[in-house]
Amino acid sequence: MSLLLTGRPGTGFRDAALFRPRAVRLWADPALPESALLRRNLEAGGFQGALTLDGEPAAPPDVTVLCVAPEAQAAALRAIGEGGCHAVVVPNAAPGLKAMAEAAGLRSLGERSFGLAIPQLGLNATLSHIPIKPGKLALMAQSSAIARAILDWAQAEGLGFSHVIGIGANDDLGFAAGLDWLARDARTALVLLELRRIKQRRLFVSAARAVARTRPVLAIRPGGRLDDPAGLADAAMGAAMRRAGILRAAGLEELLAAAETLARAKPRGEGDRIAILANGIGLGRLAADAALAHGLRLAETGGRNPLSLGSEAGPALAEEARRLAAMEGVDTVIALHAPADEAAPGAQLVAAGRGGRGAPILFGWLGEGSAQTERRFLTEAGLPVFSTPEAAIRGAAHLAMERRNRAAAAELPPAEVLEVAPDRQAVRGLFAAVRAEGRLRLFEDEALAVLAAYGIPCAPGRVAATPAEAAAAATEIGFPVVLKARALLRFKSEAGAVMTGLRDAAIVGMAAAHMSREVPERAPGAALHGFLVQKQVPRGAMELRLRLDEDPMWGPWIGFGQGGTAAELAQDEAQDLPPLNLPLAHALIARTRLSRLLPGFRDRDPVDEPAIADALVRLSQLAVDFPEVARVVVNPLFADARGVVAADAALMLRPAGEAALLAIQPYPAQLESDWVARDGRTFRIRPIRPEDAEAQGRLFQALPPEDVRFRFFSAMKELPPALLARLTQIDYDREMAFIAQDGGEIHGTARLIREPGGEGAEFAVVVAPAAKGTGLARHLMERAIAWGREQGLSELTGHVLADNAPMLAFVQRMGFTLSRSLDDADIMLARMRLR
Repeated sequence: MSLLLTGRPGTGFRDAALFRPRAVRLWADPALPESALLRRNLEAGGFQGALTLDGEPAAPPDVTVLCVAPEAQAAALRAIGEGGCHAVVVPNAAPGLKAMAEAAGLRSLGERSFGLAIPQLGLNATLSHIPIKPGKLALMAQSSAIARAILDWAQAEGLGFSHVIGIGANDDLGFAAGLDWLARDARTALVLLELRRIKQRRLFVSAARAVARTRPVLAIRPGGRLDDPAGLADAAMGAAMRRAGILRAAGLEELLAAAETLARAKPRGEGDRIAILANGIGLGRLAADAALAHGLRLAETGGRNPLSLGSEAGPALAEEARRLAAMEGVDTVIALHAPADEAAPGAQLVAAGRGGRGAPILFGWLGEGSAQTERRFLTEAGLPVFSTPEAAIRGAAHLAMERRNRAAAAELPPAEVLEVAPDRQAVRGLFAAVRAEGRLRLFEDEALAVLAAYGIPCAPGRVAATPAEAAAAATEIGFPVVLKARALLRFKSEAGAVMTGLRDAAIVGMAAAHMSREVPERAPGAALHGFLVQKQVPRGAMELRLRLDEDPMWGPWIGFGQGGTAAELAQDEAQDLPPLNLPLAHALIARTRLSRLLPGFRDRDPVDEPAIADALVRLSQLAVDFPEVARVVVNPLFADARGVVAADAALMLRPAGEAALLAIQPYPAQLESDWVARDGRTFRIRPIRPEDAEAQGRLFQALPPEDVRFRFFSAMKELPPALLARLTQIDYDREMAFIAQDGGEIHGTARLIREPGGEGAEFAVVVAPAAKGTGLARHLMERAIAWGREQGLSELTGHVLADNAPMLAFVQRMGFTLSRSLDDADIMLARMRLR
C-alpha cells in the first residue's frame, strides 16, 4: 500500500516541491563568486520546468536558490515567503539562516549548501564544476569539496545521480528530510552520505532506517578522530550506523570503492563465499590472502580455488567466470587479469558480467599501460572493475557486508522477551535524596542500589560509619570481605581506598582505621563518609565492564568490554545504542575479542553469557526510564558459570532540568492496557515489537485467503521473512501497530504509518476469524486513532478494495468518508479528518 502526500500547494513547505520542483528561481547577486557558477549550471542543465534567472517569476516557484550577501538575506527571505515560495537553497554564508527562514515561513538548505541537483529533471542548482548525469546514486553531503570529488569520480566511472543534496551547515532542512524523500524515490538505488554533524539524531536514525530497508546506504564522517582522539565518538558513530542499517566507510577511498561495487553488483546467497580465477597463480594467491584477511570464505567449486588459467588464457577467463557464477555455492566471482601479449577478451567479459541471475563477477584488471584502456572499456560497459586483487576483494567484502545488513534487517528475533520490572519508585526516591544533598554523583553503595533495583545482581554490602561498625558489618556479611572508603573518588585503588581479602573482624577494624588516615592524605579534598563493606566475590571470575555514557551527536550509548584496572589499556569495548533487547545485547557481546573466552578456554571455565546479556538489557532499561542519568560505570562486573555480580559502580546524574534524548525511540510500554471483549475474553492491547514476529506469522496463517487478499491486495500464501520483519520491527517515531494478544497468540492488528515529514498517515486493520464480532477491530482502530491525535496528525487515509464490503461498512461506521481512487477504479479511499 502506498502513502498519500497530504500537503497542498500554497499551504506551506512540501518536500515534493523541493525534491521534485516544477518551477525554480535563481535570486543571486552577480558580485558574489557563487552566483556565476549557479547561473551557468542552471542554464546548462536543461531544467524541464519553469526556470527564472532574471526578474520576477510568472508564478510562485517551488524552490528559490538564494545567493545574496548576508546583510541582504533577511529582506530577501521575507520577500520570497510573501511571494508564495516556501523552500530555499542557500549556497553562501548566511549567519542565523534558520531563524531568518522561520520568520519568513520558509524551510532552507544551507547555509553554505553545495546546492541541489535532480538530473532526471535537468536541474543543476549546485556549485559543481562539471555537469551531473542522471543515474541511480544519491549523494547527501555537507562538504562542497567532498561533493565535487565524488561527482568527479562518478563521471570517470560512468555513474550518474538521482539526487545531489548539499546539506551545508545543516541549519534547517538536514539529512532526515532528504532521506525521507529518498526512501520513497524508486529511481535511487544507492545512497552516499558525507556527514559531520547531526542535529536531530532521532529523526536521522528513523529516516536512515527507512531508506536502508530497501537499498544500500554508505556513509563517512570526516574528522571523527580529530574531534575525539580517544575514539569514543568514532565508536558511537559506528553503533548508530549499525542500528540504522548503514554501511560505514573508513574514508573517501573506501566509500568510493564500496559505491563502485554496490552500484553495479548485487549480493547473492550467503554473501561471503568467493571463487577466484586469474591468468596467473600469483594473482589468485594474492586475492585469496586478501579474502581470508577480510573474513571471507573460499567457495567449494569442485576444483582449485584460486584457479589459474595460464598467462594466455584471456578468452577463457570470461567463460570460466560465467561457469563459476552459475554455481550454487558461489556468492561472488573474482576474475583477475594481468597484461598479456594477446587481445583482451572485452566483449566476452561484458557478456559474462551481464550474465543475469548468477553470482556477481568483480573484475581485477591489473596494470596502467595497456590495462588502462581495457579497464575503461569494462567500466563504460557498467561492470565493477578494480586495478588490484586487493581492491577487488574489498569489493567482495562490501557485497558480503551489504548481504549481512540485509539479513540482519530481515532477521526474526526469538519470541523470548526479557521482562524488566524494576523498582522505579525506589530509584526515583534515591535520586531525589541525592539531589537534595546538592550532589549529582552517587556514592558507590547508592549506585549499586540502583542496579539492584533493576535486577542486576550486586555483591552484598553494608555501609558503616566507623571502623568498629565496619568490623561488625563484616562479621554479619561473612568473610572474606572487601573494605572500601565511602568517598567520591574516580580511582579508589590510587587513593588507598580499597582493601581486599580481609578475613576477620579485627583486621577489618584496623584496615578501616588506616583508611581513615590514608585516603585524606592521598586524595586531598575527598571527604570520607564512612565505609562500604562487601562480600568478596570468589576468585576465578572474569572481570567485565559495562558503561552507559553519552556522545554529543548520537546521545546515550552502552559499552561492554574487559573490566578491571586495565580496562582502558585493553581497548576491547563494543558499543551500541539503547534501547537494547536480548538479541542486540548478545550481538554487542560478540563484537568484542573477549567474547571468544566466554565459552571457556584451557583452564578457564565457561562464563554465563546470557547473564551478561541480561545485565546489558537491564542497564539499557535504566537509560530509557531515567533520562536524567548522565553516566554509569559498572567495573568490575564479575562473571562466571553461575552468573554475574556487580562489585563496583559509579553513577552520575545530569543537572536539574536536563534529560537525554535516545537516538532510537524506545518501546512505548506506557501504551499497554487490558481490554475485555464482548465475549468476555481479556486481550492485552499493546504496541508490536520485534519478538512478535513468530506470533504475527501465525496470525497471517489463520486468515482465510479472502482476508489475505483484502489486506495485502494479493493472494499471498505466507509472509516472506523480510516483510514479517518489516511489520514487526517498526520505528515508533513514524508508525504504530497495536496488537491484541491473548496468551502467546495475536488476534488482531491495527496499524498507522505516518507520512514522512507530513501530518497524514495510512491505516490498516486485520483481525483473526475467531475474534470477529467481538468489537476487537473497532477497539484497535480507536486506539490507533487516539495515537494519531496524540501525534498531531491531521488526516488518516486507507486503501480498501472496492469489493471488500465488510471493511467498507466498518470504516463508514468508524466515521471515515469514502471516495473512489482516481488512480485505480478497484480501490476506494477511506479518509478521516482528525482536526
